[in-house]
Amino acid sequence: MTVRAKPAALVVLQSNGHRSADGQSKMEPHVGLEFDSAEEAQEFYNAYATQVGFKIRIGQLYRSRIDGTVISRRFVCSKEGFQTHSRTGCPAFIRVQKADSGKWVLANIKKEHNHEFESSGELCPPRVQRKSLSTPRSSAGGASRTGIRSHEDDSPSSFVDIKRLKMEEMDGIVGPVGEPYKGLEFSSANEAYKYYHTYAAHMGFRIRIGQLFRSKHDGSITSRRFVCSKEGHQHPSRVGCGAFMRIQKQESGRWAVDRLQKEHNHEFDFSIDPSRTVTVASKGYREEGSSVLENLDLVETNGGLSLVKRVRESNINSNWYGVLLDYFQSRQAEDTGFYYGVEMRDGKGMNVFWADSRSRFSCTQFGDAIVFDTTYRRGSYLAPFASFVGVNHHRQPVLLGCALVADESEESFTWIFQAWLRAMSGHRPVSIIADQDSAIQHSIAQVFPGTHHRFSAWQFLAKEQENLGALLSLNAEFKYEYETCIFQSQTASDFDSAWTMLMNKYNLRENEWFKDMYKMRKSWVPFYVKGTFFAGIPVGGSLKSYFGTILTTQTPLNEFIVRYEKAVEQRREEERKEDFNSFNLQAVLHTKDPIEEQCRRLYTITMFKVFQKELLECYSYVGIKINVEGAISRYLVQKCGNGDERNTVAFNASNLNVSCSCKMFEFEGVLCRHALKVFQIMNIRELPSRYILHRWTKNAKYGILRDAESGGGAQDFKALMLWSLREEARNFIEAGAASLERYKLAFEIMQEGRRNLCWQN
Repeated sequence: MTVRAKPAALVVLQSNGHRSADGQSKMEPHVGLEFDSAEEAQEFYNAYATQVGFKIRIGQLYRSRIDGTVISRRFVCSKEGFQTHSRTGCPAFIRVQKADSGKWVLANIKKEHNHEFESSGELCPPRVQRKSLSTPRSSAGGASRTGIRSHEDDSPSSFVDIKRLKMEEMDGIVGPVGEPYKGLEFSSANEAYKYYHTYAAHMGFRIRIGQLFRSKHDGSITSRRFVCSKEGHQHPSRVGCGAFMRIQKQESGRWAVDRLQKEHNHEFDFSIDPSRTVTVASKGYREEGSSVLENLDLVETNGGLSLVKRVRESNINSNWYGVLLDYFQSRQAEDTGFYYGVEMRDGKGMNVFWADSRSRFSCTQFGDAIVFDTTYRRGSYLAPFASFVGVNHHRQPVLLGCALVADESEESFTWIFQAWLRAMSGHRPVSIIADQDSAIQHSIAQVFPGTHHRFSAWQFLAKEQENLGALLSLNAEFKYEYETCIFQSQTASDFDSAWTMLMNKYNLRENEWFKDMYKMRKSWVPFYVKGTFFAGIPVGGSLKSYFGTILTTQTPLNEFIVRYEKAVEQRREEERKEDFNSFNLQAVLHTKDPIEEQCRRLYTITMFKVFQKELLECYSYVGIKINVEGAISRYLVQKCGNGDERNTVAFNASNLNVSCSCKMFEFEGVLCRHALKVFQIMNIRELPSRYILHRWTKNAKYGILRDAESGGGAQDFKALMLWSLREEARNFIEAGAASLERYKLAFEIMQEGRRNLCWQN
């Protein structure tokens, strides 16, 4: 190999050693060094690293936007990053770039390490396979790094090295193979992969490598998943197929199938030629290795490790950015409160966020409980469209912002949440319903500290079915005890004792899924969730879709904006109708209780009916005083003729505070039948104002506040007044500009109003 430098220092590297022109054994890489190929640059850096006392690995590659060929490569210290305990985030690297002449030039270098070197005698010079870095072709793909490893000490049987799957190794199993089953053993993970790949080819589907899991003690690989190629939703061709085979390492060192899902949700492709399965797989894996695998990091997700792109790429078609930006600018000209943001990375568009003034105003009243709706993840999509949705005073979904998600990384979700927070003047929600992916969990914890994150019902149920489906369907006793533990626990100690009994009885103490779900119990167990305000969105359900069938994940770009505006206008028209009904119609009273009249006067019709139901139900309950401590009395409230349904209510006679063990007021913001029964017993004729939440009243959307305290802090209160006045002024102006006569009247009213304001202190 010949290495040329600029100016002209010539260095010749022998195959049995590494020496410079002046006979010195020490080589120093520097900017300007030229190599005949990227492979020679790797050999050079390998040899240099061996003499200095560190190891290297292949880092990122960069491709041409024109023809897709590799134009730049990075080689990094083996301790770069933090994906395993042995890595220290070392910044040392070299980057070589392909010049117009076809040579590879060392363009960037970082020599400083943040760890101790090993003595050169302890490091054997690594053998560099010349095929490992042959430049990939844009269509067929070339060879590349093919073993996925993040731990230098993994045993050879632990990682899947497709390069080793040569045709001669597969000759014995190219014919049909038997059905996979739990307990099927293999001598290595490679053998398991070969078996499943051949089985898939004969069945008519393709596979790829899924998650791996490591031991918490020594970091060695203990489990691997091989999944159908159509698993997930990251690409339009994927349909969320649940088929997979998972292997677990046994104490004997062998690998056995411990989990298996054979059912697919798509048609099989019988055009796959099983005789070509290995060569196609090997080439396909090399392609992925060149263009993707070298840009992947292993990150912890749900107790295991997953592959995530190190170089972030947008899943949003580039055509969307220009169309949306034009739309945003035109909207901003009409609506001065319209907010939008686009994340730029290396000159390319990534995430997109927008919210109009109506959404921003709505957040001041209805931004306490929000849903981050990522329904697009359930299936294939043309655009990764997500929305922030709240619950208005008619229990209707209200739009609080929209986003296009470039990728499902923690960085993307963090940027989107921060953009939403900026648009809403720093108004953090009390609660948020979102998916349980670790990336979303971490982003919420970072951007919304103190906000209660509850898992999306659809995703939780899907994961529960994946992990417990067979057990729940085959064991009725387990199903009953599991559901009793989850849904009947009234206290933390009740849940803990029932959970522990369940784990012991069914020998589930070491089950990773159960251990993870117990750690995250505050995000899905009803007892923990009901102690936080979620605007009454059912624990096992979800909020009605805001966009419905008008705007779906399959809506093409040329229809997106029209459908988006149609859906928004339709929802806002529904809200206007309910506003009109609440101010102009009256619900029928069913009792002579003055509390019922008080709530009819204040609540919207929808919320009054919710309260009225609780009030009527309280007449069929009885309350028994069971304890008195000073001014606080405790009552046991139970339904007449049903001793199983009972709740404890604490009532403070000094300030009329009341709290019930059912947590309905905390969760929904409406007093429950049990608390109302105690108010009846104590002959309370009017509800304290704190138990009629302003967000549920007729005047909620107009921001008419009872006092400054209800608006939060002084800054929140001022923002609320500004948005309320702007919204009302906008409606006033639209009405006043309808005709010349209306304009004159509106102008007189504004002048009179301004004069009256000037007289106020």
